[in-house]
Amino acid sequence: MTNIFYDIGIIIIFATILGYIGRLLKQPLIPLYILAGVIIGPVGLGWITDTEVIRTLSEIGVAFLLFIVGLELDLRKLKDVGKVVLIGSTIQILTMFTAGVVIGMWTGFAGKELIYIGLIVSFSSTMVVIKLLADKNELDTLHGRIVIGILLMEDLFAIIALSSLQTISNFSAALLAASILKVFGLIALVYISGKFIFPIIFKVAARSQEILFLIAITVCFSFGMLGAALELSIAIGAFLAGVSLANLPYNLEIESKVRSLRDFFSTIFFVSLGMKLMFTNVSQWIIPLIMLTLLITIFKPTLITTILSVFGYKRKTAFMTSAVLAQTSEFSLIIIAQGAILGHISNEFLSITTLLATITITASTYFIKFDSQIYEKTKGYLKIFEKLSKNNKELTFMEENPSHKVVLIGYDRMGYSIGKTLKQMNKDFLIVDFNPDIVKRLIKTKQPCIYGDAGDIEILEKLKLNQVEMVISTIPDANAAELLIKKIRNVNKHAIIIVTSMDLDDALELYDQGADYVIIPHLLGGNHMSIMLEDISYDLDKLINTKILHIKELKERKEVHHHK
Repeated sequence: MTNIFYDIGIIIIFATILGYIGRLLKQPLIPLYILAGVIIGPVGLGWITDTEVIRTLSEIGVAFLLFIVGLELDLRKLKDVGKVVLIGSTIQILTMFTAGVVIGMWTGFAGKELIYIGLIVSFSSTMVVIKLLADKNELDTLHGRIVIGILLMEDLFAIIALSSLQTISNFSAALLAASILKVFGLIALVYISGKFIFPIIFKVAARSQEILFLIAITVCFSFGMLGAALELSIAIGAFLAGVSLANLPYNLEIESKVRSLRDFFSTIFFVSLGMKLMFTNVSQWIIPLIMLTLLITIFKPTLITTILSVFGYKRKTAFMTSAVLAQTSEFSLIIIAQGAILGHISNEFLSITTLLATITITASTYFIKFDSQIYEKTKGYLKIFEKLSKNNKELTFMEENPSHKVVLIGYDRMGYSIGKTLKQMNKDFLIVDFNPDIVKRLIKTKQPCIYGDAGDIEILEKLKLNQVEMVISTIPDANAAELLIKKIRNVNKHAIIIVTSMDLDDALELYDQGADYVIIPHLLGGNHMSIMLEDISYDLDKLINTKILHIKELKERKEVHHHK
């Protein structure tokens, strides 16, 4: 017990020190946690050599993180992007699997190892991507919803692959069917539990915060144990446990209570990843390692950008989606570990794939952190991808001599409310949005609109900015907002400019650039509630009328797929 306490203490102390330094230097934390593992592990100072306990603790970390991912999973959010997620993800996974096998053959791998290489490069890390997008408040953006959908599809494929590993040596249709049946049986149990059993249990448990927390953890461990018993994995079971609780009214409360456990154990996971790195015989693996790294970090984003462009998404959405998926998955590590247990792969192969995961996860954390800056530098080259979206070339509805006095950029959620108000004021306004599904709906209603990205100079030139009275942008992108302000002020000194920011420092900078007002959504919500309190006071009739109107508005939003 003392040794376990000592090992965990060393891990947390070193991770904290490097994490603190990284925060001061404004660097992403995940690579520093991995570096901490290298320093204290067998190839570094050798302070921790028995990694079995740490491996177990890190597996718990993966389980908790995927449990929370499942809790946050709202399939209704994927309704607008379901087609590209379903078809695009399948194409991407099959293409990456094939490319991985081909590169494996070129670089000297054979037999079962080729299948494992194909699986490794096919999936991206739900754990890393969700964490980094959440840190940037981008989970609910258009590209964030597409990313979540792609990750969900990849996870489902990974679950099926993991459940089928035992059939690689002794393949039979019956054994494969049994494995797939286990997966769908577990999914069916998740559906039944979430629909009929857990609502009753948690309604009673919610009266006590302590019991609510314990039952949530019990569900996580129970499904994790069931996943392991079915020869799937603890992580798969934990993920499905979260999904089973996702639609309960207590999911946010459960998530907030489990989050600290997730952070603790996921830190151990990344440190343990660094501890697994072995640098023996690296020279003989250097070419396969380089080829596979390029496949994941260059070819995969290019492939995803191409697929999204074909489906009609603009270059920025396509780039921002692909940029966050350029790494291997924690499921890949689980698959490789299971392959080693089954005797399908060697320890050297296990080590090289762990090194591949470390390299790609480290690279992608920087890629995600600076994706907006990278896009600004490369957007000129990315224009070639828009030639692929032939179906959306004419996604525009404008009069021959447009008379709009207001431009509204972004019609999802907040923009929808602003649009309703502008209609009530009888204002002629033009909408700009980069979600093709939203623009198609607007065209059906004969609402003047343009499909495109407001950060694109060509789009801005079509907006007749010299004649407008007001421009309202609901897109929380500081770079796009700065460009918009400069472009407007160059041709129109008197237009009112309203932009949006999620960050206080960015908001102040936008005021300095010339914005007339900066919307900060979380502050605006508090201000709105304050006004409501003053207006309603203790008048029950006013409160009831406000409630009725709010319910009506929510139902209207639901009809146009605004689920949050």
